[in-house]
Amino acid sequence: MFGRMMNNYYYGKSGKGDFRKDDMPETRWQLFTDTLRTRLSALCRLNMLYMLVWLPLIVVLMMHFTQALSSINAAMSLKESTDYASFAAQVQENGGELVIDEAQYEEMKAADLNLEDYLYSTLFRVLLLAIPCIAITGPFTMGLSYVTRNWARDEHAFIWTDFKDAVKANWKQGLVLSVITAVLPLLIFEGWYFYGSMARTQALMMVPQILVALIGLIWAISVTYMYPLAVSYELKMKDVIRNGLLLGVARLPFSVGIRLLHCVPAALAVLGALFWNPMLSALLLIGWYFIIGFGLSRFVTASYTNAVFDRYINPRVEGAKVNQGLREPEDEDDDEEDEEGNGEEE
Repeated sequence: MFGRMMNNYYYGKSGKGDFRKDDMPETRWQLFTDTLRTRLSALCRLNMLYMLVWLPLIVVLMMHFTQALSSINAAMSLKESTDYASFAAQVQENGGELVIDEAQYEEMKAADLNLEDYLYSTLFRVLLLAIPCIAITGPFTMGLSYVTRNWARDEHAFIWTDFKDAVKANWKQGLVLSVITAVLPLLIFEGWYFYGSMARTQALMMVPQILVALIGLIWAISVTYMYPLAVSYELKMKDVIRNGLLLGVARLPFSVGIRLLHCVPAALAVLGALFWNPMLSALLLIGWYFIIGFGLSRFVTASYTNAVFDRYINPRVEGAKVNQGLREPEDEDDDEEDEEGNGEEE
């Protein structure tokens, strides 16, 4: 009984049909809403499977989130205090915990540490620890991208077997993409901080600082296309990256828009942390990603990239299907002919 229940949970019920010919959507938006409504519960199950690989990063972020709040509180209190007693009183007044003793206080005061130093050290440590946590996600993102790609164009895909097969077939490319995605934030952060420090005395250093930020932005919008490209076409790694970069730049407004859309939950959590309850906002954000956040984000990406590939790539690939899941004009003509034939018979 338990085995049958788990099989139905991960594999779904056999014989469940997709859209009939007469019910097929005519626009991309209709296809998105119809397939999302049909696959919503399956997306939640797929998301919970994929969520497991992100648990190490979530633990790292949660640990340093509370530490960052304490560091900010301590830095502000350190700046306003004159001795250890006033420092302790200031920390308690701000609702924080006293995490340093008097000797550490004197050492920090003598070093004249400020808020910027605290934030830099905390962010550097988080980005460094995040590298292996993000690097391991790439192969599994391939599995998620394959399943959601199929669902977004109304094709069947099993949650577990198709996910596993896509991971097995594309894990090398996924690992390369995730390693680059993991290392790049630390390099960009260091470059931005380094050139920013130099720009305080040499305004010309703002040029490389902006270039560093642009590199991060271009990769962020281009990686949106890379995972779907890897699971949709037989491409070498360099071709996946090259085509992803070309599509990211060529479709710049839409690429930025889709990336900003994915950032909405995190932005709401930041606003909640600033103006409401930091810990509760973080827990709500984790809950969102635990239930459906990753799956929904990847489903939106798949719906968008399917449309982009149908416009720019599939018409140029021999044998590639275009507008899968959409009602074709010839289908409407066939229906009209059938209706006319039925009328003549009557």
